[in-house]
Amino acid sequence: MKRTSLFGLLLVFCYISVPAQDVSWSIAGNKIVTPWAEKVDPANPLPEYPRPQMVRSEWKSLNGLWDYSIVPVSAVKPGTSQGKILVPFAPESALSGVGKMVGKENVIWYSTSFSLTPAMKSRDVLLHFGAVDWECDVYVNDKKAGSHKGGYDPFTLNITSLLVKGRLQKLEVKVWDPTDEGPQPRGKQVNKPHGIWYTPVTGIWQSVWIEPVPKTHVSSFRQVPDIDRQTVTINTNAENLLAGDLIRVTAWDGGTMVAGSTAENKVDVSLQIPGPKLWSPDNPFLYDLKISVERKGKIVDEVKSYFAMRKISLKPDENGVLRMMLNNNFVFQYGTLDQGWWPDGLYTAPTDEALLFDIIKTREMGFNMIRKHVKVEPARWYYHCDRTGMLVWQDMPSGDLGGNQWNTRPGMEGGSDKIRDEASEMIFRTEWNAIIDYLFNTPCIVAWVPFNEAWGQFKTVEITEWTMKKDPSRLVNSASGGNFNETGNILDLHNYPGPVMAKPEVFGSKQALVLGEFGGLGLPLEGHTWLDKDNWGYRTFEEADTLFRTYSGYIDQMIPFIHRGLSAAIYTQTTDVEIETNGLMTYDRKVIKNSEDKLRDAARKMYDAAGRVKFRE
Repeated sequence: MKRTSLFGLLLVFCYISVPAQDVSWSIAGNKIVTPWAEKVDPANPLPEYPRPQMVRSEWKSLNGLWDYSIVPVSAVKPGTSQGKILVPFAPESALSGVGKMVGKENVIWYSTSFSLTPAMKSRDVLLHFGAVDWECDVYVNDKKAGSHKGGYDPFTLNITSLLVKGRLQKLEVKVWDPTDEGPQPRGKQVNKPHGIWYTPVTGIWQSVWIEPVPKTHVSSFRQVPDIDRQTVTINTNAENLLAGDLIRVTAWDGGTMVAGSTAENKVDVSLQIPGPKLWSPDNPFLYDLKISVERKGKIVDEVKSYFAMRKISLKPDENGVLRMMLNNNFVFQYGTLDQGWWPDGLYTAPTDEALLFDIIKTREMGFNMIRKHVKVEPARWYYHCDRTGMLVWQDMPSGDLGGNQWNTRPGMEGGSDKIRDEASEMIFRTEWNAIIDYLFNTPCIVAWVPFNEAWGQFKTVEITEWTMKKDPSRLVNSASGGNFNETGNILDLHNYPGPVMAKPEVFGSKQALVLGEFGGLGLPLEGHTWLDKDNWGYRTFEEADTLFRTYSGYIDQMIPFIHRGLSAAIYTQTTDVEIETNGLMTYDRKVIKNSEDKLRDAARKMYDAAGRVKFRE
């Protein structure tokens, strides 16, 4: 599907008829909302298949209205419900229908029931959670199914042994989240929102769903493309394999199979992709992938997926300055700092169309990259980036802030890593590992960012080198905005409001030079702000034309930087967020402050400059 037709489809979705709303649910509070808020169907919110990288035909969404209660941590499980909450929207959000803070001193209990499909009665049943912030216990039919800690990684429980015959199945979830009073990753969430810090998100905030699988089934796989050798390597894990079982992997271009192979157990399968079609922002081509378990010639289990042939690397230009390369070519990466917040859903977009809208608009404004800032998105967001050709830098959500000094420029004195306790370190390591596993197969991600601006930054060299070893197919930006170390692939400065760059003659032979944040030009628009007054930007304007002249001037300042060695830049930011008004769009997505055409024309000057950079033969 072409990018233009995607956006046309999006506009159709935005104006379809409004579904009937359940009488037990309504939008909470009186804050601004997006155009998609009234399109939310409480009987079936976010109904799309949640995991496009690993698709089975049989599944069932459990999103919808659940019972909830917020009680003290020390209290026993409540016997009655305090009301209805619309899952998967956090209780603090308007779209949850609750609009209440939970806090460290309380827990939230969720309860719902579900029936089994015919296929589920003869197979194992997996219960999937996209994300639950932060610590949760899950019960099925009054028996504990499992626990999980981590606000940003999906998890799965096999609940087959806990199911009962002949009646509805009861599902309960208990969640505790200390927000900024604990050491866990929490991104921009704080209990007392202010400045660049936003409303807490507690509990279930991504889709909940179940699917039937055979006893022997594919549980995970990892794909690594190699465009130079014209191969893609697939490593598959499967549960309960029997002797003689085969794993078959096939790659498809439309309806034509271009490669296929079989292996036993966990042996890597390497597929030769003849004349590969390379994935890029200008040509986001995706191959289809099928992985099946075969037993005596019959398919036991099969999942469908996709992959891309693309490569991200470094190469010195004619002056010896390292550049970020895509498919062995220099592509200047120009992105927005994307917080991923919504006035009505907080961490959760109201609809899938809304999720796509931000990506499409970012492309139309002339950007080819998004830095996903201290947040991790649902799998469908990355799928949309994959199929629309949006490059992504993925941050680790920050946590356990304070206790160290921030070195804002490389070579300066005073920067120091934080000393975390053992529990805090383990929480970080466990979740960062899980996040990389979760997103490993998404072609759009070209860089990992473990730390931002010394926020909880610790053992930088060790964490960076571990990340590089875990995923050598991508670049690692060890510390966006400092503290700086000679580790990782990227040296990343932040500066507001105008652009700067590190000295290429000093640092450019060791790391690619990027401007990880700049801009922050604010324009509050009446009727579209989170607060009626006291809104904030790094620099505030009263009208859009003046703001654009300043923005365009910053672009002009970057042209010589690109010639000297700058590989990428990131503008703050995609949308306004709560009291921040420095977005290219308002928080409610109803106003684009400067036209897409003007923004795209300004960005084109940087891409043209990058096209004139020369490399040694």
